Amino acid sequence: MDQRQALIAFGALSQETRLHIIRMLVVAGPDGMAAGAIAEKLEVSPSNVSFHLKELERSGLIAQQRESRSIIYTANYDALGGLIRFLMEDCCSGHPEICGPAAEVAACCTPKMEEKRQ
Repeated sequence: MDQRQALIAFGALSQETRLHIIRMLVVAGPDGMAAGAIAEKLEVSPSNVSFHLKELERSGLIAQQRESRSIIYTANYDALGGLIRFLMEDCCSGHPEICGPAAEVAACCTPKMEEKRQ
């Protein structure tokens, strides 16, 4: 991820509703959530959610796919991981023990996600 992409992603995440949406989609996993379910859970109008989903999709942090009459949104784990790697790229000036806890947190879901996909 380059600096321009990171700035777009951080810009998308700097709004409260979008941050809630991305966290919900991360929890939802690869099954994702329908736009209507997201709006309902956040207690906001569908048009409001649509606006925020469009911004998150433009940033590359989420993806969408049509299933029947619904549009299902999922977190783009590769892009989220790229954002974390961008932040940690020059980590700790050669002192990996400082970054160890952050690296563990970033890797915490990998086995669960892989199991769910199989």
